[in-house]
Amino acid sequence: MSPPALTIVLPAYNEEARLGSALDELFGYLHRRGHFGRDGRPGAEELPLSIDVLVVDDGSADHTADIVRARAEFAVGELHLLSVPHGGKGSAVRAGMLAAAGDVIVFADADMATPPDELVLVMEALRTADAAYGSRIQADGSDMRTTQPAWRRALGKSFHLLASWWVVGPVDDTQCGFKGFHREVARDIFARQKITSIVFDVEVIYLVRRLGYRGVVVPIHWGDRRGSRMRPGFLLGLRVAWDLFRVPLLHRGLRPAKDVGDLRRG
Repeated sequence: MSPPALTIVLPAYNEEARLGSALDELFGYLHRRGHFGRDGRPGAEELPLSIDVLVVDDGSADHTADIVRARAEFAVGELHLLSVPHGGKGSAVRAGMLAAAGDVIVFADADMATPPDELVLVMEALRTADAAYGSRIQADGSDMRTTQPAWRRALGKSFHLLASWWVVGPVDDTQCGFKGFHREVARDIFARQKITSIVFDVEVIYLVRRLGYRGVVVPIHWGDRRGSRMRPGFLLGLRVAWDLFRVPLLHRGLRPAKDVGDLRRG
């Protein structure tokens, strides 16, 4: 069988309360838009017909994996489970991106905070770019994160000021969990990824720029889905600061391994 045109990677850790409904939302959208062999319906031209979904279970202690197995048995379309030892979101995303078979690979949050209809925006951006970063900041400057608690917004602003200055440049929303890549680019980038904390997004964007790929920002819709397990504290702050500081140091002297255009198209 030929590889799917699009693979959607969903990292999941103890997501039994939210994953089932998120998968129903995702597959419901894909079916309505005319995929998985239902050609000729409205919207079939917007996304490829060949799509698979890869859930990466990050060593969950609950029934996350069981939920995926149960749906995979009855799903119309391709739903796969990859189980890895718990290593954090960055580790799970890396495993999924390297295992994915699609010509284009998009990773998204397992709670579908970014609605699946935003996939068409990323696919469109990747017609001319190597990587596409979803952004919750809109073209008019409005920010969809205003629904988050005040402490999350304050921490986010501090984080992005430091990340922009030290690592990524003018990318205002590095932490949006909705990013897409051509397969060859994804394998080049994620094989080099070393950070497994929440700072991994910053490292990925840094690698895209450092290796000479073209990354573009894509404003997307997003809704705050409560249930985050991130707990701010002194130790987390130290980990984030240390990981941000060391991203450029981990990849000093890095140069493109081959011609960027040949890598993406070849």
